[in-house]
Amino acid sequence: MNLRKYGDKPFKVAVIHGGPGAAGSMKPVALELSQKIGILEPLQTAMSVEGQIQELKEIIEKNTDSPITLIGHSWGSMLIYMFTARYDHLVNKVIMVASGAVEEKFFPDLCKSREEKLSPQDREDLSILRSKFSNPNKNDDMDAIFGKFGALMEKLDSYDAIEINQEDHILSYEIFSKVWSEAHALRKSGEMYLMGENINCEVVAIHGDYDSHPIEGIRDSLTKIIKNFRFYELKNCGHTPWIERQAKDKFYDILFKELDI
Repeated sequence: MNLRKYGDKPFKVAVIHGGPGAAGSMKPVALELSQKIGILEPLQTAMSVEGQIQELKEIIEKNTDSPITLIGHSWGSMLIYMFTARYDHLVNKVIMVASGAVEEKFFPDLCKSREEKLSPQDREDLSILRSKFSNPNKNDDMDAIFGKFGALMEKLDSYDAIEINQEDHILSYEIFSKVWSEAHALRKSGEMYLMGENINCEVVAIHGDYDSHPIEGIRDSLTKIIKNFRFYELKNCGHTPWIERQAKDKFYDILFKELDI
């Protein structure tokens, strides 16, 4: 099983990457937090939503004295939301960073926000990438194409980003395409949102004000359905707070506070 460990036992926190299919993207956060606490970074490989939930369950049960705190980014936030709805007894706290919306009605706002940020060149690049996704050629390196798509989305969703080393990222278009199609169906049906009724532990959301993923899609949705919910808005911050020059220090201050370390 793919798993990175940082710091010393006991492992009380796990950081869950986005994508799906963008394993390793939370390594900078894991390294920062591991100065004070043991951290797990699962590199998830399952090709279905249920598979990723069970993969995370196995990692937690084998490597921790649960319950633990889960910190998810983007898709990872949506995953830990669904995971905790099923296995609340394994989770002490959920921290959702730049989560995608859990209600489908907010998806058009994401599309509109990104559309408004596209330059003519970005628009052309995005059109080419989408055509590759729709009609993949057997000779295409779909992982590389997926990486280019992710880089373009990161560009659109960043406010004042710093350069970071991404050599440890493991991209998989196959995981993305298979898992996201299932996740989108769960959200569209309303099932994903209603899972929140089964979450009893504390849920914290952190969201940048420049993130194309609408704040309302997390703040307003989760306020209605989560029993114990708090929300932080980061100013001058896009989708990935730890690479944002003007927000990363505040982001880590919040995490250290919420982890009580």
